[in-house]
Amino acid sequence: MRGAVIHAPGDVRFETLDDPEISRPTDAVIRTVATCVCGSDLWPYRGLEPVGDPHPMGHEYVGIVEEVGAEVTHVRPGQFVVGSFATSDNTCVNCRNGWQSSCLHREFMSTCQADYVRIPNAHGTLVATDEHPSGDLVPSLLAVSDVMGTGWYAALAAEVKPGATAVVVGDGAVGLCGVIAAKELGAERIIAMSRHEARQKLALEFGATDIVSERGEDGVARIKELTGGIGADSVLECVGTAESMRQALHSARPGGNVGFVGVPHEVAVDGVELFFSHVGLRGGPAPVRRYLPDLIDRVLSGRINPGKVFDLTLPLDQVAEGYKAMDERRSIKALLKP
Repeated sequence: MRGAVIHAPGDVRFETLDDPEISRPTDAVIRTVATCVCGSDLWPYRGLEPVGDPHPMGHEYVGIVEEVGAEVTHVRPGQFVVGSFATSDNTCVNCRNGWQSSCLHREFMSTCQADYVRIPNAHGTLVATDEHPSGDLVPSLLAVSDVMGTGWYAALAAEVKPGATAVVVGDGAVGLCGVIAAKELGAERIIAMSRHEARQKLALEFGATDIVSERGEDGVARIKELTGGIGADSVLECVGTAESMRQALHSARPGGNVGFVGVPHEVAVDGVELFFSHVGLRGGPAPVRRYLPDLIDRVLSGRINPGKVFDLTLPLDQVAEGYKAMDERRSIKALLKP
């Protein structure tokens, strides 16, 4: 088969790789219908995380089941499935508590920008649709496998409630999906922080009521101005930088909550400052598997359309261009089709 391999910062190649095989009875192999480049893939691409030896890339996927191991009973060959970037057995104590991304047998997916993918813990990770979806629904179902599920978790971690004021820090795919989530959870006012016109328009389409283009302390001041000097009930931090975290924490009102889902890079939280702020803080890798049935239903019913975050579609063999376009901010998110 063929797949994406990163060799060094800025160097992603499309190469011939070994075909995936069932190695454990809980595995499945799927034929990729669609995959994509994630904003988190850009950290090593930009040299902000070590690349190490050349290795495959990608953790978002939808596909058709080709083969299953002997212990996989929830899905069967021929079904269209949606999975998660973090695999889970869906039976351990952490999974039963709703934290599948902390499954005791968790594995993070990292080979999905390819023609075929081996899915560990397939029996607890994959969710099949009743029938093969139409092509126009595939982008939104792909979004559910990560960015929509992550945006949803950000909103829940920030405790977005009906009538609340929510702020979304970050205008990438996760942040934009966070706007959808805040809207679905009943936020009355949703303030999207964005400096890019195309992303601002999509945020408004998804349900944002206000746009703030300022960043840092200027952004915080603008949030305070819009909220009567108090701050927001809920803040979704969807970037992962020191600046974005400070901006999120300072934008929340006393008693408010911050949900952080951007993978932290050089982020340090001042314990004394947090103590006196009365702001709640929760984050981590999203337990996407918990939300898959609900989010899939919302997509199939037409209630949400997170696939609009894909503004560039390329053949899988042009994966390097997808990375480049996102790195240069010519694309919000690049969808790849084998």
